[in-house]
Amino acid sequence: MAIEVAVIPCAGAGTRMRPATRVLPKAMIPVVDRPVIQYVVEEAVACGAREVVLVVDERPGDPVMSHFIEGEPIEGLEGIAFVAVSQDEPRGLGDAVLRAAAAVGDRPFVCLLSDNMFPVPSQAFTPALVEPYDGRPVLAVRHVEGDLLDRYGIVDVDEHLGDSLVSVKGAVEKPGADRAPSSLGLVGRYVFPPIVFQVLAGLDPGHGGEIQLTDAIHRIASDGGALGRIVDDSLLDIGVPLGLAEATAAVGLARPDLAVRYREFLERILKGSG
Repeated sequence: MAIEVAVIPCAGAGTRMRPATRVLPKAMIPVVDRPVIQYVVEEAVACGAREVVLVVDERPGDPVMSHFIEGEPIEGLEGIAFVAVSQDEPRGLGDAVLRAAAAVGDRPFVCLLSDNMFPVPSQAFTPALVEPYDGRPVLAVRHVEGDLLDRYGIVDVDEHLGDSLVSVKGAVEKPGADRAPSSLGLVGRYVFPPIVFQVLAGLDPGHGGEIQLTDAIHRIASDGGALGRIVDDSLLDIGVPLGLAEATAAVGLARPDLAVRYREFLERILKGSG
């Protein structure tokens, strides 16, 4: 089945990147020569999406939407329809996704977090999430341990299906090592059936007093099941300074037009002669 619509929540305040995000939305932080949101949109398009729903805050002028619709079309994104919906207050990731309900309607969709990107964008694993979609959610998960079990939603695995695929019977938001049902954490890439909107609309605030997407995943998985695709790659978190520095280095070294001179520059810095 083709998944033709993508939802990208990008209304986060970006408090961990202040003062850069006092005016600039976190999604517009540049990595080399384009904002992080463009890498994520390109990833969605690689999955087959022809319509992208951006969940933005109510910042005057909407710079995220303006980036895609004003001026000349961006190469590779010609013909993509962009829709903006607003999240007026930060009520959690689940609430952000719920804002896209009217725009998505009764269609399945890919959901990608806007402040996470692949070290090498052209090697993103998200298209592989679409392949096993059969009406159940498909979740990108990876093995995490230690204090990361306090930072990720963790899935409850029913059985291993082979080919890095597991069936999922539940999920818990940031459980910590004592409560974690497995070591597989949600990493910000999903394929959802439209029923997720109905489930989100019926949720009470959960962890942190927010509407948690993980809680909706738990309800759907415990009722009808979900699939988890185990991935090896860890996405880079552009919402923190170290993640941005890592992403800049990774993209710089992966770009054929930059790699040689950039590598030479880094080597000089590491040798203390830069």
